[in-house]
Amino acid sequence: MRAKAVSVRACLDALWYTPMPAARLAILRALVGTYAFAYLSVRALHLASVARFDPSSFEPVGPVQLLHAPLPITWVRVLVAVAWLSALAFALGYRYRWSGPLSALTFLWVTSYRSSWGMVFHTENVIALHLVALALSPAADALSLDTRAGRTHAQPASGRYGWAVRTVSALTVTTYVLAGVAKLRLAGGSWVGGDVLRAQVAYDNLRKIELGSLYSPLGAWLVHYAAPFRVLAWASMVLELGAPAALFGLRIARVWVFGAASFHVGVVLLMAIAFPYQLSLIAYASFFPLERALRHRWLRRFADEAQHGID
Repeated sequence: MRAKAVSVRACLDALWYTPMPAARLAILRALVGTYAFAYLSVRALHLASVARFDPSSFEPVGPVQLLHAPLPITWVRVLVAVAWLSALAFALGYRYRWSGPLSALTFLWVTSYRSSWGMVFHTENVIALHLVALALSPAADALSLDTRAGRTHAQPASGRYGWAVRTVSALTVTTYVLAGVAKLRLAGGSWVGGDVLRAQVAYDNLRKIELGSLYSPLGAWLVHYAAPFRVLAWASMVLELGAPAALFGLRIARVWVFGAASFHVGVVLLMAIAFPYQLSLIAYASFFPLERALRHRWLRRFADEAQHGID
């Protein structure tokens, strides 16, 4: 029994601490950090505007549950500014030992604070988790302001880089599994019949029409037919509950990522609801050998010139 347990542990270690090059983790850091910076650049005013909401609407969620009352306006604005600046440092790998955790924590805080006013937003959840995982890793050991290109390119592949990439991938698939489990808990086996999904699409579009908001003409038309929703309901279950399979090989990951991205395109087409992080495909970057991009001469030259300019 003990030998069997040791064998299982060895297999898990081999899977989780798969040797990967520092450049793969660094590119992942740059992509996720750049998305976070762009997101905060676009949403900064909105995230800060909650400081003027009615205090009676304050219902703290996530880490914001540490508060018993809303923060002063100045503090809200300062935290949004810190999140924005630290996201830039995160993307560039500047003083990453401090900027990494600071960026992850402030991004989690300001997005959670925005969701603490009666309406919980789910579009930022995955990126917040990715930032936390990357902040705890040596993601600035290459292609960063903290290091020199010549030294970091020569670093051998290592499990110290692989575990972080694998963790980001695992967090991604976990969110899909939880979504699938939630569907089964709320609707049971009736979900796969398609009627629940059909009713959800119909209700969402009708509500938006009544409110004069943006809705999906395609979704409003398609709800007249039951068959497509049976297929879509089954496909969503396979995609969400089968998500962990993407961790076991690049070929499987490619198929799953194509399915996941197509799923989000479908949500936009049928319900006019967008998950920008997933639609950008950066949410799935950890499944791929990103360092191969450096084989392209122009990209490698750009990275080297940028690094030499920094030095």
